[in-house]
Amino acid sequence: MFNSFRNLRSNNYRLFFEFCNNKRYFNTSDFKPTVYALSTPYGIKSAISVVRISGSESINIYKKLTGSSKIPKSRQAVLRSLYTYPEHILLDKALVFYFNGPYSYTGEDMLELHLHGSKSIVNTLFKSLNNLSMDKDNSMAVRMAQPGEFSKRAFLNGKMDLTELEGIRDIIDSETELERRSALKSFVGENKRVFEIWRGKILNAMMKMTAIIDFSEDADLQDVENIMNSAKKDIDALSAEINLFLEKINKTRFLKNGIRIALLGEPNVGKSSLINRMSSDDELAIVSEIAGTTRDSIDSVLDLYGFKVIITDTAGIRSHTLDEIEMMGILKSKKKFLASDIALLMVDPTTDLALDQSIIDMINIGLRENPEKIIFLVVNKCDLITNKDQLNSFIENINSKFNEKMKVIRISCNDKDLGIQPLMTELKNTFSTLTSENGSEPILVSTRVHEILTQEVMYGLNDFYSAYQDKDVLIASESLNIAASGLGNITGDSINADEVLGAVFSNFCIGK
Repeated sequence: MFNSFRNLRSNNYRLFFEFCNNKRYFNTSDFKPTVYALSTPYGIKSAISVVRISGSESINIYKKLTGSSKIPKSRQAVLRSLYTYPEHILLDKALVFYFNGPYSYTGEDMLELHLHGSKSIVNTLFKSLNNLSMDKDNSMAVRMAQPGEFSKRAFLNGKMDLTELEGIRDIIDSETELERRSALKSFVGENKRVFEIWRGKILNAMMKMTAIIDFSEDADLQDVENIMNSAKKDIDALSAEINLFLEKINKTRFLKNGIRIALLGEPNVGKSSLINRMSSDDELAIVSEIAGTTRDSIDSVLDLYGFKVIITDTAGIRSHTLDEIEMMGILKSKKKFLASDIALLMVDPTTDLALDQSIIDMINIGLRENPEKIIFLVVNKCDLITNKDQLNSFIENINSKFNEKMKVIRISCNDKDLGIQPLMTELKNTFSTLTSENGSEPILVSTRVHEILTQEVMYGLNDFYSAYQDKDVLIASESLNIAASGLGNITGDSINADEVLGAVFSNFCIGK
């Protein structure tokens, strides 16, 4: 038992000092070659192409490509003629940036070559760089970079942690304003600071456990109990913080995956016209006076108020159709409705036809399966009904057919005065409710971070509670160790490089 306590105490101290020093322990021998890559899209006609070079051979490459022995000043742009190697034929005039390590993105010596946007120039430059690596007289270790290798080197050289690097990837992948702002929190280190504070709190509780183990023989039983209660109080507050953080993350799935809206209704009620108005793109959906024009579910991705929205223009639903293709489209519409986050049932008050029973049945089934499902009754062409009592009677009749009354929104896709603003305002408020908590902005983190928080950090804290109930100090301390190590895995301060880094950086582009 004494050895177990001694090993545990040693492990706790190691974690504490590792946290204070914030050191990473990696074998970086695999990252010696100087690497290069195109950082701008290849094959797309543009004004410039940017090539990045990082590593100890950056200066030698500069000298070989420019024919100059003078090293440029760091972080200043210079215009230089570039020559092929080994032929020394003029290749291009380029704007060249040199960044001396460790004051660069990767922490190594770096070059950025801003060339004219020609595939031929890039290909010839890469051929010259490859020739440098093949030249036995120069003995340069130069190769093409792997996906995300520049960012990987930045991590290994302590320039950024994993959450900041994942923030870069999420910024690049962001499609809406809210996605960009949420990803920016990781990139600028906001999430990193949160995780470090949490880890510090856990390590502080671990030190209390270590104090009990070290001095339990000399301490009064009441003192031991007081220390345990103090540690539990700290973990209670921390667990509440992490659970709130996880709730915000769960709401953020709408930012990454998009908010799914199913647009339902009978044929020719104006569904396609509504999408056109929402997107301001007349080519997005086909508008026709022929009933049944939209014969299949059509997904359109829109950016509405900074939210990524996937709106499905479903096939017009009607019970009596013999068209096999239209029937398949109607079946797909029902599936889209069940999978949607928001449903808009669009109706036309200018017709005397009753709402198709298949639509009524579908919505009632959906409400039974998910009573919290958000469904709006969107009444189009309201400008064409001058008798308000007639319009109210129509709406009341429609709403009476459903298990739950739907909120009514009156619009007109073709009227400039009424328009669709009432619907857009309602959608904006609903988006905010779906994606945020108490007005706070949602939090965007990678799947990796979310899994570690739930499967390692919270797992360790929950185990701590069990050990606390059993008054088992040894297990309580080890449980906190699991949680602290999980937070270290998130930022990259205590992970196995070979197992994790490859997965993290495999989704980066080549030149990042």
